[in-house]
Amino acid sequence: MQKKLLVVIVGPTAVGKTEIAIEVARKVDMEIISADSMQIYRYMDIGTAKPSFVDRMGIKHYMIDIVNPDEEFSAADFQVGAKLHIQDIYIRNKIPLLTGGTGLYINSVCYNYTFSQAEKDDSFRKQLLRQVEEHGNDYLYKKLKKLDPVAASKIHPNNLRRVIRALEVCVKTGKPFSYYEEKTKQQQSPYNLLMFGLTRPRIELYRRIDKRVLSMLNGGLIEEVRRLLKMGYKRELNSMQALGYRQIIDYLDGKITREEAAHLMARDTRHYAKRQYTWFLRDKNILWLDISKEGKKKTIENIIQGIEGKMKNT
Repeated sequence: MQKKLLVVIVGPTAVGKTEIAIEVARKVDMEIISADSMQIYRYMDIGTAKPSFVDRMGIKHYMIDIVNPDEEFSAADFQVGAKLHIQDIYIRNKIPLLTGGTGLYINSVCYNYTFSQAEKDDSFRKQLLRQVEEHGNDYLYKKLKKLDPVAASKIHPNNLRRVIRALEVCVKTGKPFSYYEEKTKQQQSPYNLLMFGLTRPRIELYRRIDKRVLSMLNGGLIEEVRRLLKMGYKRELNSMQALGYRQIIDYLDGKITREEAAHLMARDTRHYAKRQYTWFLRDKNILWLDISKEGKKKTIENIIQGIEGKMKNT
C-alpha cells in the first residue's frame, strides 16, 4: 500500500518554526500537529510560546491544550493522539504538518516507536523519588548508567521523569530501555516522510532566545506562573519544572532576583537548543534550511516546492 505524505518541520527553540509552519500550512491548506512537550498543557501559554489564537485562525492545530498541568502525559500518549489526528486529516484529503522541537515526540510518530508495555508503578517511582531527595538526581542517573549505559547517554541527568521511566522499564521488563529504541530502528516509517530542519547561526539564535526571554517576562510570564501556583499547581510537578517556570517560581519565592531569573532562563534555553540540535542532527532524513541565509520568504518557498515535488512523485 502506498504510504501517505507526512510533512515535518523541526528545529531548536526560538528558531522560528511556528511562524514558518503556519505560513506553509496556510499556502498549502494543511493542518498542524504540535510536537511540543509543554504546549500540551492548559493555562501555560506564555512560557511555552504557544501560537496565539490570532496566529491559529484559519489553521487547525492539534495536541495543544489537551491536559492539565498536574496530569501525566507520556511520549506514548502523544504518539497515540497524534496518529489519530493524522489519520483524520488524511480522511479529509488534507496533508498533516507535524512541527515542534521535542525530538522524542517527533520520532515516536515518524518512526513508529515501540514503547515498553511496562505499566507505571507508583510505589516504585516513590521509592526512586525518595532516593533523589536523599542523594540527589545524580544518584539515580548513575544507577541508570550501570543498568543501561546506552539509554543514559541519551538522557540528560536532570530529566528526572525520563531517568525514572528508564529505570522502571529496566527493572520491570528485565530488558534495557534502549532495547525498545533498537527495536524501533528496525521498523520503517509508516509515512512518506518529508522532513525539514530549520537552523540559524548560533549567535543569531542566542540573540533570539535572549529577546524571547525578555518578551515573556514583559508579556506576563510572572503573572502566569503566579496564577498557576494559586490554582494549586505545585513546583514539584513535571510541568512546573519546565524552562521559565522553575526560574520564575524561584523568583517568586525570593530565592533569586528578576534579573537572575532572566539570565538563568536564557542560559538554560541556550543549553536546551544545543541538545535539540544534537538530537535532530542524528536524523539523516532531515533537510536543513538556514533561515538567516535564505530569508523567511525563501525558506517558505523551498518547503512548499519540496511538498509539491513530493506530491507529484506519489
